[in-house]
Amino acid sequence: MNNKLLVSAALAAVMSTGVIASAEAASKKEKCYGVAKAGQNDCANLAGTHSCAGQSSLSDDKGEWKLVTKGTCSTLGGLSKKEAKKIYLASK
Repeated sequence: MNNKLLVSAALAAVMSTGVIASAEAASKKEKCYGVAKAGQNDCANLAGTHSCAGQSSLSDDKGEWKLVTKGTCSTLGGLSKKEAKKIYLASK
């Protein structure tokens, strides 16, 4: 019985470490607008013309976004959501 409890505790510890690592990895990402290639966006666009990943039809569209490593968006030539939204609204 004690061995079962010990194995269960060890398994729970290993599983919680994986969850924490995934949460940390997700927090080190940011949405970057204007860098997604056609069909490689991560979700809905600013225009509201689609709501799913992989549905962009243009490369580098300022209204499409992709998750990138935090701090790399501007070096990739991308925009924050605020910047992209400003450009999108100005073009209407």
